Amino acid sequence: MLYLITNRKISNKDYLDVIRDSVMVGVDVIILREKDLNDKELLNIALSIKEIIKDTDTKLIINGNIEVAKKVSAEGIHLTYKDFVKKKTNYNGLVGVSVHKVEESIMACEKEADYLLASHIYETNCKKGLKPKGLSFLKEIKNKVNIPVIGLGGISHLNAKEVIDAGADGIAVMSYIMSSDDPYNATLKLKEQLIK
Repeated sequence: MLYLITNRKISNKDYLDVIRDSVMVGVDVIILREKDLNDKELLNIALSIKEIIKDTDTKLIINGNIEVAKKVSAEGIHLTYKDFVKKKTNYNGLVGVSVHKVEESIMACEKEADYLLASHIYETNCKKGLKPKGLSFLKEIKNKVNIPVIGLGGISHLNAKEVIDAGADGIAVMSYIMSSDDPYNATLKLKEQLIK
């Protein structure tokens, strides 16, 4: 499984073209994560993405905004661990949770999250100065939970396979595709690593 987390601020090309290219190659899930947008702006982008993924197997998950997710009938929502445990999540679809500790993973699983986004595995500019958790973090989570675990953070075509070999059910990337000059081939390179 290949997840693309959006970030229009780091895109070198037209934002929707980047998403379109990744969908053409077969990205499995798009997590729409544009936290600075208001509901109306986010809704407009979500509707555009729904149009792009129409007649494909790509799923749309909305980060943090249940109302927009409901309006576009997104396949799921994605929440921070804090929001997931704090709020009653009433969504008829997938509910994913970001985790940064093994204990959070166990708790999220007990509270019936559908999947976990475990980060950050490798060094990444998105988390400058923060020590990566490494593959052992993934392995430990996989030993404790029975739901899909997606590795995130500093993943490229050079290390994607070792993340899968460590037990991850998939990988998630942001900058590797979003800031690529050739998002089509960037996605293709990642997909190739997941197939082998």
